[in-house]
Amino acid sequence: MQVSLRTKLFLILLCVSLGTVIVTQGFVRWSFQRGLERLAAERQAQRLEAIAERLSAIYARDGGWDRLAADKRLWVHTLVGAPPEGHRRRWVEPDVGDAPAHQDHPGRHGGRGPRARRPLRELLGDLPAEPGAWPPRRVLARIQAGEPPRPLELRLMLLDAAGDIVYGREALLADAERHPLRDGGGLIGSLAMLPGPPITELADLRFRERQTGALWLIGLGVALLAALLAFPLSKRLTRPVVAFQRSMRRLAAGDYDARVAVAGNDELGRLGRDLNDLAAALAQTEQARRQWAADIAHELRTPLSLLRADVEAMQDGVRPLDHAALDAVHADTLRLGRLIDDLYELSMTDLGALSYRKAPVDLLALLSGELDAFEGAFAEAGIALALSADGADETRDWTVHGDPQRLTQLFGNLLRNTLAYTDRGGELRVRLSRRAGSAHIDFDDTAPGVPAADLPRLFERLYRVDASRSRATGGAGLGLAIARNIVAAHGGAISAVASPLGGLRVQVALPLAAAAAAAGARYNSGQPSREPHTAGGS
Repeated sequence: MQVSLRTKLFLILLCVSLGTVIVTQGFVRWSFQRGLERLAAERQAQRLEAIAERLSAIYARDGGWDRLAADKRLWVHTLVGAPPEGHRRRWVEPDVGDAPAHQDHPGRHGGRGPRARRPLRELLGDLPAEPGAWPPRRVLARIQAGEPPRPLELRLMLLDAAGDIVYGREALLADAERHPLRDGGGLIGSLAMLPGPPITELADLRFRERQTGALWLIGLGVALLAALLAFPLSKRLTRPVVAFQRSMRRLAAGDYDARVAVAGNDELGRLGRDLNDLAAALAQTEQARRQWAADIAHELRTPLSLLRADVEAMQDGVRPLDHAALDAVHADTLRLGRLIDDLYELSMTDLGALSYRKAPVDLLALLSGELDAFEGAFAEAGIALALSADGADETRDWTVHGDPQRLTQLFGNLLRNTLAYTDRGGELRVRLSRRAGSAHIDFDDTAPGVPAADLPRLFERLYRVDASRSRATGGAGLGLAIARNIVAAHGGAISAVASPLGGLRVQVALPLAAAAAAAGARYNSGQPSREPHTAGGS
């Protein structure tokens, strides 16, 4: 079953919210329980202190425990906080058999009503017959069954100063915690308290139950609110993703005008801008592909049309079939072949399919040899040729990691470009320099120059500046495009700017030694070139 991104986000937000509610609920309950237990412990300590004060008062009045030991009703009244003998006001306590309330406040839970007096009467009626036995038998049975009584009064036993039982049971003393009783600094006895639950008050128990129920209701309400908020929030978060999906489908269908609305600078906003950039790049690539196909068709149509016209003229007898006619047809065929070879070579450099056998190459020696090979052609064209290196750079190590054959092809294309377009009587200056760990080669020729608006397009395929450079030489405009691919394969860069000599300056930068090896590893393995396919020639 496929789950949508919106559903996944909804479930994630809901689970996070529920997890937060559960953790918060658990922490609040734990904190509430701890606070309630501390409150109960403080109340128990206060009640224990009040009972101890009453017992001390009885001991001081009677001079011992004999009267208290003989009157169990007085013991019970002392525990539950009944007034001293002879007091006019009647004190009534709540259900001490289950959970007594605050003994020090008279008349609580109904005052003198029968519901308030009934538990005390039951407790007094359940007093054990044997002297000094405490707690009552029914309470003792619950203790022996492992259920300690909640009320503090049923968990207290009285011992005299010698440790003998005044009220209590011998079997229960081992587990009891003893609190000394003092009168004027002297020890008069001790209260032995049996362990019991931390919360003993009935009101506290009911308060805890009410608060627990309220906490669960609050948690349920927060969970429902989280679900209600998670649904529109997940829809809002997935809305840009849905728009991206629609745009991608349009791009896949060939509609390169598809764009997405970008809002914000977060990850989704940056993704939207990247998607728009991708669409623009695809549109540019498609336009370049169509232009490339049209340019190839145009470049092939012209020599084919001339060749067909010559052949048809000879077939019709308009032009005699002699050696001159055959030479003209042969020349047209050679030009067409060179154009096809250039197109093939450019496609190979675009794909990175040319084999590059790289090795350490002395760039200065290689460049000098290529200039020597073209010296005769430059002399015939009336163009001066010169090579120089900056300052003492002639003695430096100009080793690069490259393919000497492809570098020779690169320099040959640049030299032929100057031969084809530089006016007679001009010159070409080649200067070699070192900058930032790279070898920089500048090819400066004389007029005619190239308009500044056309300089960025010189490396486009089949591009020629008609207004300033002649087509008489028959160049196809692929030389600089091939040169750019070769430079890129060596990890370098190539650019064209206006020359101070009045013509064109072509700048080539090739990394020296190890840098070139790292940059060209991709081409050694025959991987396709990542260079943009907008390069061309002049």
